[in-house]
Amino acid sequence: MLHQKPVLIDSHAHIYYRDYAGDFDDMLKRAEDAGVMAIVVVGTDIESSRESVELAEKYPQLYAAVGIHPHDAGRVTAACYDVIKALAVSSSKVVAIGEIGLDFYRDRSPRDQQEIVFRRFLQIAAELHKPVIIHDRDAHDRVITIMREETVRRGVLHCFSGDVTLASEAAALGFYISIPGTITYPGNQSLRDVVQAVSIDRMLVETDCPYLTPVPHRGKRNEPAYVQLAAEKLAEVKGLTVEDVARITTKNASDLFGINLWDQSAKIAYRIRNSLYLNITNRCSNHCTFCPKFDDLTVKGHNLMLNSEPSFEEILAAIGQPTDIDEVVFCGFGEPLIRLDLVKQVAGELKRRGYRIRINTDGQANYLHGRNILTELAGLVDCISVSLNASDAATYCTLCNTPFGVAGFTSICDFIRTASAHIPQVIASAVTIPGVDIEACRQLAETLGAEFRVREYTEVG
Repeated sequence: MLHQKPVLIDSHAHIYYRDYAGDFDDMLKRAEDAGVMAIVVVGTDIESSRESVELAEKYPQLYAAVGIHPHDAGRVTAACYDVIKALAVSSSKVVAIGEIGLDFYRDRSPRDQQEIVFRRFLQIAAELHKPVIIHDRDAHDRVITIMREETVRRGVLHCFSGDVTLASEAAALGFYISIPGTITYPGNQSLRDVVQAVSIDRMLVETDCPYLTPVPHRGKRNEPAYVQLAAEKLAEVKGLTVEDVARITTKNASDLFGINLWDQSAKIAYRIRNSLYLNITNRCSNHCTFCPKFDDLTVKGHNLMLNSEPSFEEILAAIGQPTDIDEVVFCGFGEPLIRLDLVKQVAGELKRRGYRIRINTDGQANYLHGRNILTELAGLVDCISVSLNASDAATYCTLCNTPFGVAGFTSICDFIRTASAHIPQVIASAVTIPGVDIEACRQLAETLGAEFRVREYTEVG
């Protein structure tokens, strides 16, 4: 597998300011050198919205958003709406309506007028089928209420400053939250808590430059290259690599703004953190109610929708010769042990090369194949992780829609109990689905002789 340079998108920048006039092209080159391959230039009034469009038309890596900041809501007229609408359709490089929203911190415009203008811009975005970029400062309740009441369901709360509850509510409405350089500030633990709690699949990264310069450049002018620092801190908090964060947030920006820098190719071998995963089938024994593949066949920014099931040769070609991984994991959006013979063949070759091997499975392979297949994995597999997900058969059947009924749950328990005789490390896991008794699952796993791991429902991969 060849390592490619991480591709980042700065989802919110104000680089039309005179702060950049003296070194504009150098600033863009520094961004490119840092892996920032696209920048969304966001207008805050009619003049800066025009400048954003002009810059986007001039530079291929720049995109524009047009709108009027809530500070200026008191001066907005009907003609202003017409100008913004005209700018929004004037170029294919205009990807959003924004910056719009509410600011109850500085209160530079009357609050009732801010709400009127905010609603009208949300309506314009809906009419034009554009996502929105929302400014929210000390107006969390009103922002989320208005978002619910209006029809826009695509957008981002930029420079997010709310709590976990607000982030979760926004995500449930279909919105993203954007993480700025303030995540690097020692005193901003509240934002790091939000990042820790919320799925990265609902996050973007931004600079909001020239404001909010991250550590260690705080006190100086911010610029798009520094979005890498926000990505690095986000990676640290989430326990991911910068490559993971870049790939995921670039995919998110692609979904939201249509900036097509995300690698959409289907992956056979894909990296998350320091593990290399093998996606060998989309078939599965179960049809779990909580499985995210029914909505989106991506995991941590990797497309796992296979056009066909890969052969032994195709898998080895996809793997290559990685030297900086901790393990190889058989895990895609299907059940790998459906292809048992292939798993044994690939695992045998990888063990010969010295790699540690893990299999993530639903634990029904013995039932499916009609024999104890664990004896065949002995010596090939170092760890097997089994999705237990329930402490009783009735709950399991309801959650996992197993075609095997009660026998499916019984076979999983037998599989886990038997595995430790053949596999050095056996893990039973459960997803934090509402209604699942995690402690009961833990007790069952320990009774069966396995380690136990909790998997967050909102965090896949």
